[in-house]
Amino acid sequence: GNVSFSCLEPQVVPVTFLSSSSYLALPGTSGQDEVFVSFQFRTWNKEGLLLSSKLHHSSAGFLLYLSDGRVKINLHKTGRVLSDIAAGAGLNNGQWHSVSLSVKRNRISLRVDNDATSSAHASIPLQIYSGDVFYFGGCPSSGNISECNTSFGGFQGCMRLISIGNKPVDMISVQQNGFGNFSDLQIDLCGITDRCLPNYCEHGGECSQSWNSFHCNCANTGYKGATCHYPIYEQSCEAYKHRGNTSGFYNIDSDGSGPLGPFLVYCNMTDATWTIIQHNSTNLTRVKSANRENPHTVFFKYSASLDQLQATINLADHCEQELAYYCKKSRLLDKSDGMPLSWWIGRTNETHTYWGGSLPAVQKCACGQEGSCIDSQHYCNCDADRDEWTNDTGFLSYKDHLPVTEIVITDTDRPNSEAAYRLGPLLCRGDRTFWNSASFNTETSYLHFPTFHGELSADVSFFFKTTASSGVFLENLGIQDFIRIELHSPHEVVFSFDVGNGPTEVTVQSHSSLNDNQWHYVKAERNVKEASLQIDQLPQRSHSAPPDGHIRLQLNSQLFVGGTASRQKGFLGCIRSLQLNGMALDLEERAKITPGVEPGCPGHCSSYGNLCHNGGKCREKYSGFSCDCTLSAYAGPFCKKGKHVSAYFWTGTSVTYNFQEYYTLAKNSSSHASSFYADMTLTKEAIMFAFRTTRTPSLLLYVSSFYKEYLSVILTRNGDLQIRYKLDSHQDPDVFSISFKNMADGQLQHVKINREEEMLSVEVNQNERMKFILSSGTEFNAIKSLTLGKILENSDVDEETMKANSQGFIGCLSSVQFNHIAPLKAALHHSSSDPVIVKGRFTESNCGTLTGADSTSSETTHSFADHSGPIDEGKPLANAIRSDSAIIGGVIAVVIFILLCITAIAIRIYKKKGIYSKNEAKGSENEDSAESALKSELSMQNTANENQKEYFF
Repeated sequence: GNVSFSCLEPQVVPVTFLSSSSYLALPGTSGQDEVFVSFQFRTWNKEGLLLSSKLHHSSAGFLLYLSDGRVKINLHKTGRVLSDIAAGAGLNNGQWHSVSLSVKRNRISLRVDNDATSSAHASIPLQIYSGDVFYFGGCPSSGNISECNTSFGGFQGCMRLISIGNKPVDMISVQQNGFGNFSDLQIDLCGITDRCLPNYCEHGGECSQSWNSFHCNCANTGYKGATCHYPIYEQSCEAYKHRGNTSGFYNIDSDGSGPLGPFLVYCNMTDATWTIIQHNSTNLTRVKSANRENPHTVFFKYSASLDQLQATINLADHCEQELAYYCKKSRLLDKSDGMPLSWWIGRTNETHTYWGGSLPAVQKCACGQEGSCIDSQHYCNCDADRDEWTNDTGFLSYKDHLPVTEIVITDTDRPNSEAAYRLGPLLCRGDRTFWNSASFNTETSYLHFPTFHGELSADVSFFFKTTASSGVFLENLGIQDFIRIELHSPHEVVFSFDVGNGPTEVTVQSHSSLNDNQWHYVKAERNVKEASLQIDQLPQRSHSAPPDGHIRLQLNSQLFVGGTASRQKGFLGCIRSLQLNGMALDLEERAKITPGVEPGCPGHCSSYGNLCHNGGKCREKYSGFSCDCTLSAYAGPFCKKGKHVSAYFWTGTSVTYNFQEYYTLAKNSSSHASSFYADMTLTKEAIMFAFRTTRTPSLLLYVSSFYKEYLSVILTRNGDLQIRYKLDSHQDPDVFSISFKNMADGQLQHVKINREEEMLSVEVNQNERMKFILSSGTEFNAIKSLTLGKILENSDVDEETMKANSQGFIGCLSSVQFNHIAPLKAALHHSSSDPVIVKGRFTESNCGTLTGADSTSSETTHSFADHSGPIDEGKPLANAIRSDSAIIGGVIAVVIFILLCITAIAIRIYKKKGIYSKNEAKGSENEDSAESALKSELSMQNTANENQKEYFF
């Protein structure tokens, strides 16, 4: 039939709106009673004006626009909105979408993508007549075109297949100025750019974009920054500790901004910071009926991937994992053929036949390493192949082999043969990069490392301290590109670089000096979107990159640290914990072989000493610092956590702390004591303690002076707290009463007293706060001693203090602190140098942590049998003398103890035999209690072994 071998498609001519000032003006037929316009568009922008027109002979008009990815039409008249309807969703996804607008008489219809479900209709209280011009994408900037004055700006994107009144618009004619008008358009081309392809958002960040740029949503990635490049979590538990954090669960990111993600660990913050990583099988597991043909194999899965574990292990100073192997006629090594009967597999999938406590590459256990195996012919206790339980237990500590990922056991299929194993969590200590540092001693000295090259993102972080006013921290050069970070002045750090778009600088200024010989933190990052610089906790400064400029760093020289290749003024001072893109640079190793640079930097306490709380003293270490809590009432890595030191005071108990300077001098001199205190004048005190009692009146605390000045803190007869300051021996004391409640109610009461000259502030139970003013003076001269409980020496005190002292204090005292002195802790945990005298019955207790309901039982059930016995009266603890009667009593106590032990052993053997018989009768009915059953069996065996031994008393 009539066939034409061609297919005539309508010519599609797209047009690109390049900027927010682009527009296309097309003529319409004025005065018609209907308006019909259709077109297709694509864009990345959520907002923008698509179409606008003024109606014929009217002050009304309409706007068709994008808002939050939806198409909306707004019909307005003299500033009043007559109709506002919307259709579609997510239309800013870069795909082509069709829009058709129909207005006839008083009905308006809007359809998107020819989808009935994406349509909207409305009736309007106005007869519509078409105008003479339709503006697509925007309006001319000149003139007053009210229908284009919008808050959402012009359209940036592409349009095609524009039709007005069902007549297609010939864009080629528009281009040739045949009709219409336009500005800043690109005709016959859709110039939209997909800025999320390739996706520059790292670590799983979600990319979204507009016409000019892209945005990365970093939520739930563990990273931050313009491209989700920089980690929000610390690299190690050590880093958390030196932010002042205490033990707990933390996310760590061992490779920083590298490809590995963060994961959860437990940080045990002690003097040595331990990272604890658990796995899926920590219970004691029993094994029977396993042989080489049918081995028992167990796989261990950790809370992190093997790559994450490797990064953590590489970062640590030391790692270990306890492996316990219990055996009864179950060997680890077959001595006849030298083949292992059990083994474990490490991170690199290599088989290992050494066991806990031994060195790698030898088939030994801990006892073989120490020469203490039960059979000297073997290197493991289990290889003795005895028909009784024994074990080979110890720590595996060769980092390259950790963690254990698999254990294989094959020798439990012989009669009465059995084994059990338990693998502990992976434990890692320290962070070898956190304190890795170098000291630059001349302005021409520097270290050099491999360079950045072709990097899209580059981040640098480090700590520095200096007294110099300027100097270059690091520099890296290319033919044209460069990167440099420098201390430009004592208050200013500058990050400068060039990736081919011209030199750029980012500057951070600090109000305080940066050359104060304190550690300061620097983080600089440059990526395809922006460059940023942060110093300490100051606000981050950033500089946006051009949208279509060069993006890769092309550097071909070495990275110079502490100096420059051009021999400009280098850096004088210390640099620590230098990291590039999450990789630590070993400054100390390079410094060992570089003239003018020394490994390590002293003086950490100057920056981190404020982390030691409650009178704790910062002690320097080669790698970091530690808090000495000896003089603090608190314990823990920062002297603010841990056990509250508490003691129970009985009738007449007295604890006196002689201030150290007097105590030392008085032993070596007969001069008048007050002469030693010419410089021991206090103008302020910080006192803190807690107490619990039901007795009134009571003396809680008393500080004496060689000049008859004193401070006493008492409970009055009605339970009021009273503070009595006498800072002038010729005046009556200042008396301040806190009487909001009866404080002798058996509940634990917390008191803080702070004086600075004449200003006194008191805080009770962390909510009642009061301020007072002293009139008796501002200086506490020649302080002599501090007494808790009862004052036993002759003291010139007022009548109320004497009444309170009549019975001293009966009850609980806890966490006593006077300035930097912890007298209660010194009395309980004394050393030979502590100047403490204790008289009366005095017992360490947990009464400072019990609830009020437990207080009565606490006071009525104290027994010296649970403690170290009464402390000798009348002498300093350093010089306590035991009497002959005490020695005789001790001998009698030892004899009674031995007789009790013999009786207990006999009873235990009898009971264990009964338990063992019952367990045998039950057989394997209770497999879930394998661990407790094995413990019972081991205990029974140990008891039987003890019974076979001969003892001499």
